[in-house]
Amino acid sequence: MDSTHFCSAMEFVAGSGSVLTGEQKAAMQTSFVILRKNYKFERVLFWGKILGIKEDYFIAQGRGEDELKDKKYLYSFNCMDWFLLPPATEAMTNEVAKAAKGHFTGDPSFVYDQVGVDATEAVSNVNEEKRLAVSVHQIDEEVSVVPRGAFIRTPQDLVHINRSFSGLSESEAKKFDNFIHFSEPRKLKKKSIVELGERNPARDFLDALSDDVPEGSWSLQFENAGQVCVIRSLLWPGLTFFHVPMTLQHGYVYIGNGIKNLSLPFQL
Repeated sequence: MDSTHFCSAMEFVAGSGSVLTGEQKAAMQTSFVILRKNYKFERVLFWGKILGIKEDYFIAQGRGEDELKDKKYLYSFNCMDWFLLPPATEAMTNEVAKAAKGHFTGDPSFVYDQVGVDATEAVSNVNEEKRLAVSVHQIDEEVSVVPRGAFIRTPQDLVHINRSFSGLSESEAKKFDNFIHFSEPRKLKKKSIVELGERNPARDFLDALSDDVPEGSWSLQFENAGQVCVIRSLLWPGLTFFHVPMTLQHGYVYIGNGIKNLSLPFQL
């Protein structure tokens, strides 16, 4: 969620247990201004918090000119001192998948030992900072959410905030078709020309939540006396999105243990 109004936005997702202390909020507001200046970000967002055994990782996201492609992530333990996460490469993702298991420790230097076939020779080492980078990237790729129409793709192939977006109507906010993944599309590219015929390429360039498999991997409710649409991921428990219909207010935050619910298809 955008750092400029994340304090008020956190109130909309408090029902999911997404709570920060007043001291943490105050420290972040100061930090986000500094991060934007030092890293020359166009915007800074509070991404969320990954819970660890010893310490929790607070995560911030910085965006550049292209809102979709120009993303960097930083983590902090005290909401004041921030460290840049390395990009999550395919090789790093594969290493983490083989080696890192269980809960995060809260120590970025902690090393997960990957053991060879004979269970005696360590073939590679993955530290928790790499695992953190991969987990944050995967969560953002798989369950980041924005309202349909909130972003547009320009003729220069850049993704920008849609300045003419005024929010979904209440009836639109009740349908998963009107909420999309804010990540590179996967399913959209596989659809036929006929299926894509009525789509506006400047606005409809991302995958809709209604296309997700397995069906039922999201929950949608209206909360705060029916004034706020809240969507939660069952695939990555801890990801909560909110939107106040007929307004520009929307955002998502992840607060959880960073572990994917791989049993979801069997639970539905």
